Amino acid sequence: MRRPSTWATTRAIVPCVIVPSAIVAALASLPILILTTATLARAQAPEPAAAAADDSSAAFNNACRTCHTNKAGDNRLGPSLAGIVGRKAGQQPGFAYSESMKNSGVTWDTKTLDAFIANPESVVPSNAMKPFTGISDAAVRAQIINALSGG
Repeated sequence: MRRPSTWATTRAIVPCVIVPSAIVAALASLPILILTTATLARAQAPEPAAAAADDSSAAFNNACRTCHTNKAGDNRLGPSLAGIVGRKAGQQPGFAYSESMKNSGVTWDTKTLDAFIANPESVVPSNAMKPFTGISDAAVRAQIINALSGG
């Protein structure tokens, strides 16, 4: 008895298409078109610095914008964070800070901002940032600090 072929055993249906040589020639040029498209996409991609600024703005907007803005004098539920780097905590005119923030003695720099964004209670106990408890992702904190630093 004759053994069935692999094709018959698997019962696969394999389409058989006869392709005219003109189509084969056109398909042969396709990798060049793909390369051209990839080159155009790369040429239209934003510069790394612009992409980093976009990431920083997005991080700030996602984590902070509910209560804060980065526009000078635009206090909301939280104070404006414009120009925060180098400023003493709780001292910006026009906002009613908690006593703990006013008396914290903190001057905001990248190190204190990073610690505060990671865990506000550890930097300024009894602050009014509730229910915000911090951001554990160091990369997101760095993006937020970049946005606050004007980057």
